[in-house]
Amino acid sequence: MEPKNRDSKATAAATIRAEDLWDVLRRIDENYDGDGCVYLIGETSHVAEGWRDWTTQIEFFGDVEPIRKAYLHEAVERVCGETGLTIIDEFPGDLIPLPDGYLDRSREPSAASFADALKLQVRHFDPYSVVYRYIARGDEPDYHIALMYLDKGWITFEEMDERLDGLLPKFSLETIAQDPAEFRRKYRGLTQMWRKKLRPRTVHRPTET
Repeated sequence: MEPKNRDSKATAAATIRAEDLWDVLRRIDENYDGDGCVYLIGETSHVAEGWRDWTTQIEFFGDVEPIRKAYLHEAVERVCGETGLTIIDEFPGDLIPLPDGYLDRSREPSAASFADALKLQVRHFDPYSVVYRYIARGDEPDYHIALMYLDKGWITFEEMDERLDGLLPKFSLETIAQDPAEFRRKYRGLTQMWRKKLRPRTVHRPTET
């Protein structure tokens, strides 16, 4: 089973739109006294960019000083209690090895004017790392999340192939609960979906309760 570092979880799925996402980030920013960066992940990035209308949970990686992580956790817990939304703070590197230079490939959100109003920096996590993570899990919603990154031009198969050659030797059963051959099979599945010109659909992952 995939390891999880779930900060907070509501009792039921909710429809989270862009305005809800920015409200949550504003609340976390107000409740957390310190510097750092919030890296949006997956569907959360898609909603922030207007690629899809809604999601059922907010996923990000809170990159703060280790001594401050507990304070961020408390802020997220408080905001989850206030809003009743599912909020997940999870570092993709805890689930799969990350390709070199992943922090340099983070992206600024289009809604930069809003993000600039926060003390915490807001960016999108390296899309290549995010897509490798979702391929490793390999459920139908995961493939459509990956296809969305391809469709919007944030990643290319050429660069994915190049980074994957250096990444696969780092994979281990302890890291992603599958061997490199299994990952290759899933990667080929995504490649075939793209070559068949299958466009990404809004297939959301179910919120666990």
